[in-house]
Amino acid sequence: MKSFVFLIILGFAISFAPAAQSWGTGSGSQSLGADVSGAFSQMENALAQRDEDISSQDAYFLGRAVAANILSRYGLYTGKPALTQYLNQICTAITINSPMPEIYGGYHVSILDSPDLNAFATTGGHIFMCRGLLEAVTTEDALAAVLAHEIAHIQLKHSDQIIKNMRLTQALTDVAQRASDIAVREAGLSEREVLFTNYVREMVNTLVVNGYSRDTEFQADSYALTLLALAGYSPASLVEVLTLLQRTAGAGGYNGTHPSPAQRINNVRGALPQYRVQDTSSSRSSRFAGSVR
Repeated sequence: MKSFVFLIILGFAISFAPAAQSWGTGSGSQSLGADVSGAFSQMENALAQRDEDISSQDAYFLGRAVAANILSRYGLYTGKPALTQYLNQICTAITINSPMPEIYGGYHVSILDSPDLNAFATTGGHIFMCRGLLEAVTTEDALAAVLAHEIAHIQLKHSDQIIKNMRLTQALTDVAQRASDIAVREAGLSEREVLFTNYVREMVNTLVVNGYSRDTEFQADSYALTLLALAGYSPASLVEVLTLLQRTAGAGGYNGTHPSPAQRINNVRGALPQYRVQDTSSSRSSRFAGSVR
């Protein structure tokens, strides 16, 4: 099953022989020494695998599992099917002009039935925009700015870093104890299934609860400006979105999972002079009004 392919590729779970109970001399202590030596050798192998890239195919199927979890929390907005199509058209306009126009499974945008002013992107090209944010923006370029920021997370592979960090944590944890073995036996799951579940849980927690780090969000903003310019959208539209979020500070959504909009606005404004894009936003106003309003 493809959803578990990446677990084989990422397999780094460490299996240790039970440590000898004797701490004296003789064969018992030699066995213990061999166990310890083998444990550290396996840990080194696990750490070496930490920075291995995740294949696009594995990223897609992992992203699907994360997307399913997000949908179970929010639900899918189906009130206006044409609106979802409209967002996907904007997404295509951005990605087709980007450095990464094609990924395994493609890019897909869906609307969450939530009043929050928020958006998410999972590894592998799955993008979600909350209904509340969609209703709050006033231009197509602003919608493009939101999508460009989420596409930036995908193309910069920010979710992959979550897995790499978990590899390190898992490796060090397994050296200290084999608590995961107990959990596996109690749950009746294979070790690979537990790893898969842990990856999904950690990604959902990062996207929905804690958010990415400040530096990661700043990187996504910077990259989003380039994506907008390449697609012919106004890079300044990102300031429009961030200003909207700043006015709604304390309302949850982006403000709960992203750094303060104030610093992001300063960073974006400082970078805008390097982009020379003709303002054609007025040509899209009627299309926006007909699709969103």
